[in-house]
Amino acid sequence: MDYIEEFRQTFDLIKRDGAKELLDFLETSDFFVCPASTRYHSNHKGGLVEHSVKVYKRFLKLIQDEYGVDYTNKISDESIAIMGLLHDLCKVNVYKEDSRNVKVNGVWNSVPYYTVHDQLPYGHGEKSVYIISGFMKLTREEAMGINWHMGFADARVMGGSYSLSPAYYSYPTAMLLHLADMQASFLDESIDEFK
Repeated sequence: MDYIEEFRQTFDLIKRDGAKELLDFLETSDFFVCPASTRYHSNHKGGLVEHSVKVYKRFLKLIQDEYGVDYTNKISDESIAIMGLLHDLCKVNVYKEDSRNVKVNGVWNSVPYYTVHDQLPYGHGEKSVYIISGFMKLTREEAMGINWHMGFADARVMGGSYSLSPAYYSYPTAMLLHLADMQASFLDESIDEFK
């Protein structure tokens, strides 16, 4: 099964009002073809949907490992799907394909690469929450997890915000989502530069 199909099947766990409209939005955006980054993890066509599925799987496993077979007493399968699949919606309609000249064996070649053209510079995790909230209501736990999924790499934290630790203490699943994102990015995905 490819990542697009896997994403759609997992998205079926999301039953709340507005989910269909959100999926329709994703279908008309570049979500299923854009990269997850310009230079690092899943920096290829279709990378964002691939990354989203991998984060969902890692997140589900971390939740099950932490809370056991009765994990749904702590967090629903729907919330796990929302947080895992949708944490990076901030990247939708942001990356543009371009080309640059690269010298290979003494010969200049035009090679494709991605640039950033963010028409909604709203941040990262907070932008994902904003986009999702335009379609469906998030629980506080879902919003906190998506908002803080970057962990200590979040620009707000690097700028001096002290909100991350209280968020993780209050919503441990937010910290688990961050770990899932890191595991998917650095263990499941790679780029040629670091192989």
